[in-house]
Amino acid sequence: MNALLANRVVAAPVAAPPGHWIGAGGSMIMESDKRTGAARKHYIGMVTMLDVLAHIAGDHGGELDQKLQVPVSSIIGQCVESLSLWTLSCNTDITDCMEVFSKGIHRALVPVDSQLENISGVELVDSASSYRMVTQMDLLNFLKAHQHELRDILERPVSGIGAVSDIVFGVSDKTNVIEAIKCMNGASLNAVPILESTNDIVEDHGQLISGKDRKLVATFSTTDLRGCPMPLLQSCLHLNVMDFINRLSNSTKDLVTCRTESLLGEVLDKVVNNHVHRAWVVDELGLLVGLISLTDIIRVTRVWLLSEAYD
Repeated sequence: MNALLANRVVAAPVAAPPGHWIGAGGSMIMESDKRTGAARKHYIGMVTMLDVLAHIAGDHGGELDQKLQVPVSSIIGQCVESLSLWTLSCNTDITDCMEVFSKGIHRALVPVDSQLENISGVELVDSASSYRMVTQMDLLNFLKAHQHELRDILERPVSGIGAVSDIVFGVSDKTNVIEAIKCMNGASLNAVPILESTNDIVEDHGQLISGKDRKLVATFSTTDLRGCPMPLLQSCLHLNVMDFINRLSNSTKDLVTCRTESLLGEVLDKVVNNHVHRAWVVDELGLLVGLISLTDIIRVTRVWLLSEAYD
């Protein structure tokens, strides 16, 4: 938790001594001594903030202090994303990188001085003296820096290019924190919209609910929870999500939203400038229509780039 907070990230690779573990998804990603080539570390998986939160909110008992003392290797795989670990060769071109990230992979390791230097694309087996990480947000920062070259796609409305996902689930503003975390983990979601509850609808506040045509009031995100002091999180697990968010000084209280007629470039600017991983799509009344994730932005931009290459 401290490492994620100090580096302002929501995930980190987990390294172990070589020869003792099976890597996530059958991967064999080694860090080797640059001079001798001897293996020093075996990257066995990725631990995410959602893994940590799911462990804390789990039903396996124990006080928070006890849960925080378990080895990080024991919580890898609490969420589906951390069950896989990928590397992208430094020779991989941008469109191939976009293909990987358009399929819902959020981050990949990039080997420095890889022994597979002539390989491009995604690998499950690699050995290098060190690794760096590339994320979906890194890719979007790159696209934003080159937006003059992408003007044709960025000046199109998001609804006309298939960027809007109209299936969106959220939690009620009466849902408590521990149930919201369980819901997010069960659906492999790093954030959910918080929806205004009404007396007209009887719903289970411990379950995800359809957000379609519901009033959007806030976002419940692992990014916000990352910076939450442990004593505060422990005392707030049974508060409703709105009360909890109001106690967080670093919470993203300003909603990042757009309309179906918004231009893709406007949405790109919003998510990059606010460092969020989705924009909620709302109508003129503030009712939820859908969402646009980083995956969606990368996917439609890649489709356009490929169509331009073939024309």
